[in-house]
Amino acid sequence: MLSQKARYALRAMVELARVEADAGGARSQATAGELALRADAPRKFLEAILLELSRHHLVISRRGKFGGYVLARPAGEISFAEVIRVIDGPLALAPCVSPRLNFRKCDDCPDKEACSLREALLMARDATAGVLDSYTLAAAASSGAAREASAAL
Repeated sequence: MLSQKARYALRAMVELARVEADAGGARSQATAGELALRADAPRKFLEAILLELSRHHLVISRRGKFGGYVLARPAGEISFAEVIRVIDGPLALAPCVSPRLNFRKCDDCPDKEACSLREALLMARDATAGVLDSYTLAAAASSGAAREASAAL
């Protein structure tokens, strides 16, 4: 299940993508306060999330009076899966279906090859990763903008 922390991270990242789109693709920044309002997230909690995203090179933090946050790469190059993995860890429902880096045998399963759950969990992980790896911040920002425009009509 997606944590609230990951939801706030995704919302803030989509808002940064919207700021970038509004600026015509130029790197425009937003303050933590602006992002907290736009993402409907508690400011202090969001600041901690943004710090974590900065440590993983998804956002760039600019200090000072005119500081703020910008996406580290274009919005079309940052996937939902990348943000979720930074905040919540692997997408897999069980450690035995994680890719090589995060793989580990389940504590209660004597043999991964004989596990009756593994095949279904592996398919779920692959399907989830397929969707989230291909869905970018740019796609989310543009679909949200399209929804807002149609709602205004």
